Amino acid sequence: MIRVDKKGKVNGVVWRSPYRLRFCRGGRTRTADLCVPNAANGFSLISKTLRNLLISDILIRFCEQIPYAFVVIWCISNNKITPLQFGLLTTIEMVTAMLVYIPVAYLADKSTKKPFVVTTFIFFTMFPLVLLFAKSFWMMVIAFIIRGLKEFGEPTRKALIMDLAPEDRKAATFGIYYLIRDTVVSIAAFGGALLWDSSTVQLIVDTIGRGQSLLPIFDAITSPTLNFITAFGFGLAGTLYFILFGKDLGRSKVISIQSQVKKE
Repeated sequence: MIRVDKKGKVNGVVWRSPYRLRFCRGGRTRTADLCVPNAANGFSLISKTLRNLLISDILIRFCEQIPYAFVVIWCISNNKITPLQFGLLTTIEMVTAMLVYIPVAYLADKSTKKPFVVTTFIFFTMFPLVLLFAKSFWMMVIAFIIRGLKEFGEPTRKALIMDLAPEDRKAATFGIYYLIRDTVVSIAAFGGALLWDSSTVQLIVDTIGRGQSLLPIFDAITSPTLNFITAFGFGLAGTLYFILFGKDLGRSKVISIQSQVKKE
């Protein structure tokens, strides 16, 4: 669509190409890595900028899911925390998450979103490392406060997905994003079992009747420490990846692009 002012100058040209929205106003052309053609579907909805967020998010979810099922085992079986105390730790985590949701969402709407997403990725990364060294109830209180703070930027991360999604394909893009992420991350739970102890490998070997020679290796290397350190490594990789390659359109640019699309 082309708009021409009274002096005959072009003032408001909007055209689309794959993954980009361009518009001209006041003689200046602006480009945003945002939109895809109306006919786009499936994986083609994930633009380069959104793909960078997806990759870092997958790495962070590996950090979360690798030790996820074993946190209660670590607390109760390995460190003799009572079930009541573990319930209190979970309550502390939930209360912490609730306390940060509203103020952080408000602040994120007033500024750029990337710093909030980076912060929440840092909390995801810290939790398995802090928990590894938590041997008492009060140390675990600190660990679970950090676990609750991982919700610090979660609403903001979801809002960033919507910002980076095509204006006319937001719901479909959101669904494809989570389909890819959760399909890949489902591997992490199984991987966490392999890292925790050798019982999973023993079960696999007994089932298929092969691989007996691998058992001494897994007996030697698998442990809760390996599980937590591996999770920390994935979290660190995801955080650094987003710091280096993640982008935020910024509040003013999002508003400007949305208003241009509406006028179109």
